[in-house]
Amino acid sequence: MVPEFLIELRDFISQPWPWWVGGPMIVLVMFILLYFGKEFGISANFRVMCAADGADELADFFKFDWQSQGWNLLVALGAMFGGYLAAHYFVSPDGNVAHVSQATIESLNALGFDYEYGKVPLVLEYYDWPYLFTLKGLLIIVGGGFLVGFGARYAGGCTSGHAISGMSALQLGSLYAVIGFFAGGLFMTYVLFPLIFG
Repeated sequence: MVPEFLIELRDFISQPWPWWVGGPMIVLVMFILLYFGKEFGISANFRVMCAADGADELADFFKFDWQSQGWNLLVALGAMFGGYLAAHYFVSPDGNVAHVSQATIESLNALGFDYEYGKVPLVLEYYDWPYLFTLKGLLIIVGGGFLVGFGARYAGGCTSGHAISGMSALQLGSLYAVIGFFAGGLFMTYVLFPLIFG
């Protein structure tokens, strides 16, 4: 028997939260990280994992004190497990997981995506093995993965590293990177996405 206060806590956490709640939470986390002299970024974990697996013997880029970055690996693991817990145990009472706006739903439907309210808008065939061996699948999955990895390395960090950590530390390079991220995102959304899936 689950205690009543745990059910009420779950329902409180599961409700749709206003957008402005996330900002102060990010500020709090960044204040703590900056206080302890840490910088946040998810893509940095790939460098840490490669260095931990011995890539420092192959390239100087991986020769650094990767043990000091173990905390960042825990952040990435926490994000994965937190997402799993949220999707399986903290679903809002109406069953809506994604909370996708009506304008986005209409845009996806116009491109031929069958979108069900409250679900994550995915077309499963684009994430299945047979699709990988088609030209479009190869471009989307392999080409997209390469561009994400190359872009994060070329920019010296990912969107979370630059937009959250770098800009909170007032780094001008991070501002330039974030402008590029947004410009690329708009170009993808309004130009490339309709061409690929339209």
